[in-house]
Amino acid sequence: MTLACKTIVSPVGRLKLVAGETGLVAILWEKDGPDRVRLGALVEEPGHPILAETEKQLGAYFAGTLRAFTVPLDFRGTDFQKSVWAALLTIPFGETRSYAEIARQIGRPTACRAVGAANGRNPISIIAPCHRVIGSDGSLTGFGGGIAAKEHLLGLESAAP
Repeated sequence: MTLACKTIVSPVGRLKLVAGETGLVAILWEKDGPDRVRLGALVEEPGHPILAETEKQLGAYFAGTLRAFTVPLDFRGTDFQKSVWAALLTIPFGETRSYAEIARQIGRPTACRAVGAANGRNPISIIAPCHRVIGSDGSLTGFGGGIAAKEHLLGLESAAP
């Protein structure tokens, strides 16, 4: 199945938005390689309604006027990955969680490393807020968009009223 895509410019760099028929499939970083998120065939379709709505909501998020996204999501991954990505969606705006906290939340308290791996393969960055996951010691750990982007996103959320 071919997926629709559109590239937008954001404060954290160029982002490629990818959608299927029922929801957003991915938000890819400029430096993403083909192995982080495997998607298949893509066709540029800037007018796709899900892509247009995603762009609108991301614009409002970056402007500081949106705290919760409502665009439909279409996660594609293993059951374990989907459970981690669903847990990401429960992290409130402006808050963070550790990998260990996410592992406990999904009922796999010893799976911190696997949670980290699933977090790193999160296909819907920003909306499924993998940037809100930090080390148990409070350190900012790896992030698909780079640590500078993670700092920017966390800063944006902490500065919001």
